[in-house]
Amino acid sequence: MLKARLDAYELAFRMQTSVPEALKLPAETEETRRLYGLDRPATKMAGERMLTARRLVERGVRFVQVYPSTYGNWDSHRNLRALHSKECEAVDKPVAGLLKDLKRRGLFDDVVVVFCTEFGRTPGLEQRGGGRDGRDHHPHGFTIWLAGAGVKGGHVHGATDELGFHAVDPGHYVTDLHATVLDLLGLDFRRLEVPGRKRLVIDFGEPIRDVFA
Repeated sequence: MLKARLDAYELAFRMQTSVPEALKLPAETEETRRLYGLDRPATKMAGERMLTARRLVERGVRFVQVYPSTYGNWDSHRNLRALHSKECEAVDKPVAGLLKDLKRRGLFDDVVVVFCTEFGRTPGLEQRGGGRDGRDHHPHGFTIWLAGAGVKGGHVHGATDELGFHAVDPGHYVTDLHATVLDLLGLDFRRLEVPGRKRLVIDFGEPIRDVFA
């Protein structure tokens, strides 16, 4: 028990002391910094976060979660066209830069990239509060994408109905995504247990094998 506690403290120390070097973005070449959009104000924040993710992966970090935008910026209950256009401009180049950089560094076949959200936006306008140019939360039909290790490139799986309202052909619940990612990571999603938490994937999720390479 004491050894386990000491090991945990030693690990925490090594993690803390390795952070300054891992976050030394100025050490990257000017070409790499441009690739991620660090040279433009609109893409700088997302670019720094994507570049940091690549540097962490290179150093053996197994799971990296990136929020490329400020919290709430995509929540366009009003003025959706202008807000989403701004956010798309902010993340498009940095995300593309990350994928290209992973490929040229030989990391693409070892890293699973999951680009997703918690829900989409309604296909119809949101009139709450007199609004005329926004969209409400919509969990019934939206898009995510995966790239990298074990995933088919350029493959489209599923669709929405003619209104963009419901997922069809086929539709998937979020636990299918959980099971898919765990399977790509080499984990048996039916055996994985988190103490104190019952995993929904045990009852409902199945890997989406159509997207596997």
